[in-house]
Amino acid sequence: MSKTIDWGPIRTLARRVFVEGARLALTPEEKALLKRTAAEVGISDTEAKSALATEEAALGILREESRRIREGSHRLMDALHRMYQHKDKGDFVSARQEMRDVLKVEVVPHYRALAEGQLEAMANEP
Repeated sequence: MSKTIDWGPIRTLARRVFVEGARLALTPEEKALLKRTAAEVGISDTEAKSALATEEAALGILREESRRIREGSHRLMDALHRMYQHKDKGDFVSARQEMRDVLKVEVVPHYRALAEGQLEAMANEP
């Protein structure tokens, strides 16, 4: 995937709001960050725009963006770990299945692309 993803700013915002108790200000910068991140985690532009209309809805989209990033990362890392274990044993059928299982549920385009890349890399394996 050629596009660089930087989720540091959205993680920082989520930590400030949900851990430290800061108020979501909905400044133009925060709105732009929430809208950009929505697209990066598979949330439609329409849903993102409507979520930015109120502070309550914006909190919901921030929570959902954070959840998708966190859960998708854990899901992919766990599956990669199992995939490499299978590959080390020469079990490429099970290794490929790990990535297919990720693709069945993953909605974040970045994580999907990584799983698809792993599948493509194993295409010529037994």
